[in-house]
Amino acid sequence: MLNFSVTFIITIINIAFLFFVLRAVLFKKVTKFMDERTRQVQDSIDRSEKDKSQAKVLLAQYETQLKTAEAEAEAIIRTAKEAAQLEAEKIITQSKASAETLLDNTRKQLELERKAAMSVFRKEAAALVVAVSGRVLGREIKSGDNRQYADMLMEEVSLCSKADED
Repeated sequence: MLNFSVTFIITIINIAFLFFVLRAVLFKKVTKFMDERTRQVQDSIDRSEKDKSQAKVLLAQYETQLKTAEAEAEAIIRTAKEAAQLEAEKIITQSKASAETLLDNTRKQLELERKAAMSVFRKEAAALVVAVSGRVLGREIKSGDNRQYADMLMEEVSLCSKADED
């Protein structure tokens, strides 16, 4: 059956002795090294998780700040557009008022020039009527008569020009 020799027993004793010696000398140090390495890895994982959570918090803060900045920018742009629109309306209103004033002044000036031209025309027409009337009648018309005929002629010309205008 089984035959155990002395070599076999010595080998078992050597293995047991080697096991206890290696365990005392090597396994404790290796186990300690492995435990230390495990602790370092776990600390690194914990730090990276902490950093990751801080990064998420910072990202959320930055996104909030970005949204706030965008809202402020939109508000500033909206305010600027409204101010520009009001300024444009003000300028347009002032321009219209200025144009109306200029147009009214021009109309008044034209009316004054027309009246002055009509006055000059009446005088020249009166002188022409007197000269023509004198030739037709063959005599010189007195200055009182001149005035009376000239005024009648101007009245008729004024009535005709007003009728043409209407």
